[in-house]
Amino acid sequence: MLGLPDALRRNTEGSMATKDEAAPGSGTVARDDVEPFAHDLRAVLGSIGEAVYDWDIASDRIAWSGQAASVLGTGGVEPIASGRAYARLVRPDDGVSRYDTVMRTQDRDVGHGVAFQTRYVLTPPAGKPVCVEDTGRWFAGTDGRPAKVHGVVRVLPGVTSAGATAADPHQDWLTGAMTRAQLTEMLSDELARARRAHGSLALVMVGIEGLAAINEAYGFDVADEAIASVAQRLRTVMRRGDAMARFSGNKLAIVLLGCSEDQLPVAAQRFVSSVQSTPLTTSKGVVNASIRLGGVLLPRFGQTAADAMAHGEEALADAKISPTAQIVLFAPDRRKVERRMTNRRLTDEVVSALNDRRVCIVQQAVVDAKTRNVAFREALMRIRAVDGTVLPASFVVPMVEKLGFMPMLDQRVLELAATALEEDPDLTLSVNVSQASVSHPEWISALTAFAAPRPSLARRLIVELTETCFVHDIETTRLRIAQIRDLGVRVAIDDFGSGHTSFRHLRELHVDIIKIDGAFVQNIVRSNDDRFFVRTLLELARHLDVLVVAEWVQDEASARILADWGVDFLQGELFDMPELAQEPQAALPATGTD
Repeated sequence: MLGLPDALRRNTEGSMATKDEAAPGSGTVARDDVEPFAHDLRAVLGSIGEAVYDWDIASDRIAWSGQAASVLGTGGVEPIASGRAYARLVRPDDGVSRYDTVMRTQDRDVGHGVAFQTRYVLTPPAGKPVCVEDTGRWFAGTDGRPAKVHGVVRVLPGVTSAGATAADPHQDWLTGAMTRAQLTEMLSDELARARRAHGSLALVMVGIEGLAAINEAYGFDVADEAIASVAQRLRTVMRRGDAMARFSGNKLAIVLLGCSEDQLPVAAQRFVSSVQSTPLTTSKGVVNASIRLGGVLLPRFGQTAADAMAHGEEALADAKISPTAQIVLFAPDRRKVERRMTNRRLTDEVVSALNDRRVCIVQQAVVDAKTRNVAFREALMRIRAVDGTVLPASFVVPMVEKLGFMPMLDQRVLELAATALEEDPDLTLSVNVSQASVSHPEWISALTAFAAPRPSLARRLIVELTETCFVHDIETTRLRIAQIRDLGVRVAIDDFGSGHTSFRHLRELHVDIIKIDGAFVQNIVRSNDDRFFVRTLLELARHLDVLVVAEWVQDEASARILADWGVDFLQGELFDMPELAQEPQAALPATGTD
């Protein structure tokens, strides 16, 4: 119900007249005839939880139907007799008040009034809070601004928030917005309509940031309140006909009908300002949350609902990683499209390689710095393509980490390493484990299943963790290292010196080996800075009684310097080339983060 029916409004206005007034104009109903009808109408309205009102904005007086106080639980008409008094009963940030809906509208009255509908929660002094739906029409004065409002307030039984009715499966329970399924249906319909009429519309994806901090500080309920508040603030600056949907947990989507290319950035900036002008009010006090927006003009950059949502999410993702832009509008980028196609192909390649057992390991020797005898070997992961070519780890690993497949690959490498150790009783082997796998319960379970019943094999296994693991979560990594060492497996820090927390945390981590990042080793003959850094690391390692491996050793001069300084082990092309590196390698297309 978007407007009060004329007949109902006329009859109700009669019911709100004073007792001594007569209906003006010829042919009007006599007062004695109106009173019984008005009494019956008030009774009907009260029985269905509705109250009719007229609000004169200039005087701020509100005239109500007789049952209003009973319907709203105010204990009398005085608490709701003026716009200011009524506004004081509206719960902040739980719905959009009548005042905000009418006075902050972007619509214009062209002679027949402007319909509106909103929801909010009233907190009457003499009753329980009630959620109401306020529907009506406002009429402009000579200045074009709202001057008169006629409407009806309906109590929503059993609803405690303006977000949605509990019985309405077509609305998001928290925000009162459309569901994602409804968004898809609406976009499909509006895209078809825009193509027929050669019109345009836009989709704006809204990402709410700062919720993790709110969750941690106040709990999930307060974060939900923040989401609902953001949705309500956005509604206050949406135009009539625009629609909102809850796209996912912290994402909202707004459909802007009849939106042109020039209007889209203006609307987006209006959304940002509405949310970030002041902090959000919650039951635990004010909280800060910000938003990022991704917009897409349709049907120009999206012929289907799926394309529209995908491009909106892409633009939002770009906004989230931008150091300066809160709003990003989608524009086709051939390089991104090519990278996505490449990543899809590589994803398929990795998954099929896991299924077809085309993940393999090669071994590179780590030698004693003085005797040059092999002390242990490092297992290096390789993937064979279907055509037999080899994808090296330096190319595969960064891409696989971005796509989230590293725990599966790490587990497969562990299985291959376990088989190699069982087949060769003289072999000691190290395996690399990614940051994603360190805290993954399946990987530690797989290691435990291998090492716990085979202590003799566990002593010949070394787990290499990159220094980025410590930067990411030092406490979790410390606990994992303790678990690994309790199994009899040794732990090495790989690429030591590349991070920022090495010296501060090395003492408490209790590792067995550190491997100096090869970037400091390969130029040691020519770089005074690299020589100073490596010698400093060696002194620290001796103090902590930790063994040291120098990686990327490529020439005899470097090997002699490192051995003279007391490095325990050397690793690099000077001593061993992994055998699969000699086979033909697959062409490596450019990749990116998309």
